[in-house]
Amino acid sequence: MAAKKRHRWHNKSMKCLVVTTHPLDDSLCKQLGMHIENKLTQMGYEMTVRDLYAEGFEPALTAIERRSYYDGEYDSSGISEQVRELQEAEALVLLFPTWWFGFPAMLKGWFDRVWGPGIAYDHATDYGPIKPRLHHLRKVLVVTTLGSPWWVDHLILRQPVKRIIKWALLGTCARNSKLQFLSLYNSEKLNEQKIAAFKKRIDKAIASW
Repeated sequence: MAAKKRHRWHNKSMKCLVVTTHPLDDSLCKQLGMHIENKLTQMGYEMTVRDLYAEGFEPALTAIERRSYYDGEYDSSGISEQVRELQEAEALVLLFPTWWFGFPAMLKGWFDRVWGPGIAYDHATDYGPIKPRLHHLRKVLVVTTLGSPWWVDHLILRQPVKRIIKWALLGTCARNSKLQFLSLYNSEKLNEQKIAAFKKRIDKAIASW
């Protein structure tokens, strides 16, 4: 199992958590991930990188975890380090491929297990609308690759991944955060010029922090 990478530079006060999700080391996502890490390094952020595939993250919510969702305190003992990193993060970068217009199972499992009650939110006493807990999370950058053209995602599917992140996750758990969402379409047939142009969009988004 590969250990997560941890880099710390202290001329920026913002703590940044980078979560990457792709099984192939030679993928476009991995290339973009290295670019993001290098950019954050240059800018001096206090950064923690979680490569879910490289570290062998187990995405399946366990029976104990699920039972504890509504039974006293949520049992996060198996993911305590990931929980601490999320709770401390002031900036979050999510890098992943969009498959079938949804999250990879590995990332979905990270949401299921790590964004639990008492961590990302609190249950209401009557199990009504949940109450946010990620008050320190201020900046969220999502970078995702899609094989489809932009018009399918925008006009037909209406950006389902963006809507879930914006409204279901951040809208309920991190209401103080600002979302920047970058999609790289037609990712299976891009030339170097288009990839370089997309990297500039990433740089601009990070520079705006």
